[in-house]
Amino acid sequence: MVSASKLIKATYYAGKDFFRPPLVDIGRTGATSAVMVPIRSLSPSHGERITRHLLALSVSDRYLRFGYTAGDEQIRRYVASLNFERDDIFGIYNRRLELIAMAHLAFSLEPDFTSCAEFGVSVLSHARGRGYGARLFDRAVMHARNEGVHMVFIHALSENTNMLNIARQAGATVERDGAETDAYLRLPPADLDSRMTEMVEERVAQTDYKLKVQAHQFWGFLHFMQEVRRGIREARDSTNP
Repeated sequence: MVSASKLIKATYYAGKDFFRPPLVDIGRTGATSAVMVPIRSLSPSHGERITRHLLALSVSDRYLRFGYTAGDEQIRRYVASLNFERDDIFGIYNRRLELIAMAHLAFSLEPDFTSCAEFGVSVLSHARGRGYGARLFDRAVMHARNEGVHMVFIHALSENTNMLNIARQAGATVERDGAETDAYLRLPPADLDSRMTEMVEERVAQTDYKLKVQAHQFWGFLHFMQEVRRGIREARDSTNP
């Protein structure tokens, strides 16, 4: 039987990883940051922003993300095929409500591999070098643990060094086969800390998103009022030569 003191101590430390640094700073191997990055779960209501995010990727970035140079129509079909009930999508928004980084955690459909999931990530070029890719991987791994996943896979082109660096820094086994590389990371079972950390991070991310939406709406209203005042002033000046 667990003593009261041990239970209190376990609860106190639960969620301690909330302010942990990323596993690796994408594009800057070895650099870390203790700055908290709100990462929220995305739903079908975010579909339009997901599409805009992926369409904003350069030709080379699309090639690295999908393994081929995906055209605009192929990206739209990919977004339309996302299963938000089965898989999990995570995203990072900036103050302008632009989805600057997102990750797709796809759970296996094979009956013999139901405890496996695959990770994919994309970060817009102007948001690189801030550790967002590693943060998203960290978040996806924690969620996978809490969902009973035992192994996370990454299938990437061998030239996608940023993604493979994230996998290596996390302790994944990386196996190269010519132009393609597979990495897999075995996950420990979920515990109180992983569950509490995910709950806190999701709450903070949702609050952060709501505040950004309110700020975006306020600045839009302020811009509208400035336009109205400018119109009134111009109309007044035109009637008073």
